[in-house]
Amino acid sequence: MIPNVLTVAGSDSGGGAGIQADLKTMLALGVHGMSVLTAVTAQNSLGVQGAWELPVEAVRAQYRSVVDDIGVQAVKTGMLASAELVEAVSGLIAGTDAPAVVDPVGVSKHGDSLLAASALDSVRTKLLPVATVATPNLDEVAQLTGVRVESEEQLRRAAAAVLEYGPRWVLIKGGHLSGDAVDLLTDGSEEHCLRAPRHDNRHTHGTGCTLASAIASQLAKGHSVPEAVTAAKEYVTGAIAAGFALGGGIGPVDHGWRFRAGF
Repeated sequence: MIPNVLTVAGSDSGGGAGIQADLKTMLALGVHGMSVLTAVTAQNSLGVQGAWELPVEAVRAQYRSVVDDIGVQAVKTGMLASAELVEAVSGLIAGTDAPAVVDPVGVSKHGDSLLAASALDSVRTKLLPVATVATPNLDEVAQLTGVRVESEEQLRRAAAAVLEYGPRWVLIKGGHLSGDAVDLLTDGSEEHCLRAPRHDNRHTHGTGCTLASAIASQLAKGHSVPEAVTAAKEYVTGAIAAGFALGGGIGPVDHGWRFRAGF
């Protein structure tokens, strides 16, 4: 059977990130993607022009509709917008017997806020504790913990700070540092340093959503966390290399790069 993966996230009308990126990634990796929409954004290659969150009742109904009938082998979260949505989704995940990949989305690629400041404490105390893997970038680490990372050597300190909030594993994404793209995966005792060449391509919209969805897809197939993250890193590195221009700003990564490469 094809594994089922559920994304709980916002819509990107430009198709580069959010629900759209998640479903493209899941298709590319051979799983059945399903969605719970948390917010609608007016968004393109230049930025986010507007965002409207859905009522908690609508989010909860979507989740129960999918999970109770179809079932899931992994869940991925993205944009949750408000404290109310964070708390509702956290409760739903806690009652679901499936690994959860939490991408604690705070801002868009263009710097637009996608999470209310009042929701940060709910992310720390409700969402991170139910995560199998949390995947913050360096800005999100600073937002959640106050720890600022300026070098590869500081990734371990950042990971320890996030792990204090309860996720089983944390993947600190070091893509904002200079040099190779280095990420640190750890559960506090076991460590994996994932290194990839940095591609000179500014079209990287959707990298965080894509990586988290790829991890969830691999977990749904039965891989361990280190195996899932390693495979996801390889996939997203190829997608970044193949990122393409779209509109007048930052284009998306190419979720279908393996198909176009003839794989």
